[in-house]
Amino acid sequence: MNIKVALVTGASSGIGEATALELKALGYTVFAAARRVERMRALANAGIHVLAMDVTDDVTMQAAIDEIIANSGRIDVLVNNAGYGSYGAVEDVSLAEARAQFDVNVFGAVRLTQLVLPHMRSQRRGTVVNITSMGGKIYTPLGAWYHGTKFALEAISDCLRLEVQPFGIDVVVIEPGGIKTEWAGIAANKLQEVSGKGAYASQAAAMAEAMIGESSRKRQSPPELIAETIGKAVSARRPRTRYAVGFGAKPMIFIRRLLSDRAFDAFMRMATGTARGADTRRL
Repeated sequence: MNIKVALVTGASSGIGEATALELKALGYTVFAAARRVERMRALANAGIHVLAMDVTDDVTMQAAIDEIIANSGRIDVLVNNAGYGSYGAVEDVSLAEARAQFDVNVFGAVRLTQLVLPHMRSQRRGTVVNITSMGGKIYTPLGAWYHGTKFALEAISDCLRLEVQPFGIDVVVIEPGGIKTEWAGIAANKLQEVSGKGAYASQAAAMAEAMIGESSRKRQSPPELIAETIGKAVSARRPRTRYAVGFGAKPMIFIRRLLSDRAFDAFMRMATGTARGADTRRL
C-alpha cells in the first residue's frame, strides 16, 4: 500500500490539530484522537478520521487501534501528543494529581505505543513520535511533576529506540519551546489554584506571569511550526532522534548544558521572575 496511516493524540487543538492537518496534507490517512470529539469538527470536515480516546482509559485506546486496523489494515505513524501541564510547589501538589500527570503524559503515551508496536513490527516499519518539551531537558520553579513526566518520556524514548530499531521502527522526540496553544493558560491556572496562596504564593504569581504575560505570548511560536517539524521527521529516510524547535527551545537547552546546576538555578530564577517573587517569611 502506498498510503500511510497516522494516529495523532491530543488532536482537539494546538499541536495535535496542526499535526493532523499537516500529515493529511502530506498524503497520510489520518486518525485524530481526543476526549473532546466535538472540538474536532474542522478536522472531520478536512477528511480526517475522528476518534474518541482518553489516554488514561485502556478500553478507548484499544478500541481506537482496533478501528484503525479494521479500517486501514496498518499504522505507520503514532504521534503521542496528548498531555497537560500540572504546576505547583512540590509541597502543595497532591500525590493524586501527581499520579494523574504521569498517567496522561507518560503512561498514556507508553500504553498506546505498546498497542501499535505489534502492527509496526509486522510491517517492519513505523515511526513513534513522542512530544516531550524543552522541559524534558531543563527545569523551572514550581513545575516538578510536569518536568518529571517529560524527563521520563525522554528516557523511555531512548530505551525504546534501541529496542525497536532492529524491526525498522524509528523513535523520534520532539522538544517544543514556547508555543501558542492552550497549554500555558491551563498550566498557569493550575499553578494559581494549587500554590496561589501560602508560602509559595509570590513565586506562583511570578511564574504564572512568565507563562502567560504579554511579553511571553508575543514570542511564542505557532503550533504549525511543530507540525511541520513532525512532517519532516516522519518523511525522512533517517530522521534525527530529537528535534528542538519553537521559541527558546535550542537556546535554553544549550544554556542548560553550558551552566552548572547552581548557575542554571540562578539563571532560571531571574528568567522567570521568581527570584523577586520568593517569599521566605515563616507562615
